Amino acid sequence: QVQLVESGGGLVQPGGSLRLACAASGSNFRRYEMGWYRQAPGLQRELVAGVTSGGSTNYADSVKGRFTISRDNAKNTVYLQMSSLEAEDTGVYYCNAKRVVFGHDFWGQGTQVTVSS
Repeated sequence: QVQLVESGGGLVQPGGSLRLACAASGSNFRRYEMGWYRQAPGLQRELVAGVTSGGSTNYADSVKGRFTISRDNAKNTVYLQMSSLEAEDTGVYYCNAKRVVFGHDFWGQGTQVTVSS
């Protein structure tokens, strides 16, 4: 089992920045693929950014060049640095840990990000 706890959400003005953090409990964090998803009101949850166990990253087209995902395996933590935030970035951001070979798919409770003036 892996437990995930997100932090760092809040209210920010358009053009501002936030850094989200997701702390994971349990062992073998370094072997998990980690991802940040978001869900806006009335919309489906979507992948924002992901990082593999090997450190490869991928991003949704809408956030490329503005968001950066990173992981610190020594701290069992994954981060999402968000810059140049737009109103369309508003939503609940969820952390995900996945290890396909074992059928593991864990979610955090989510953290609210609101971009508004």
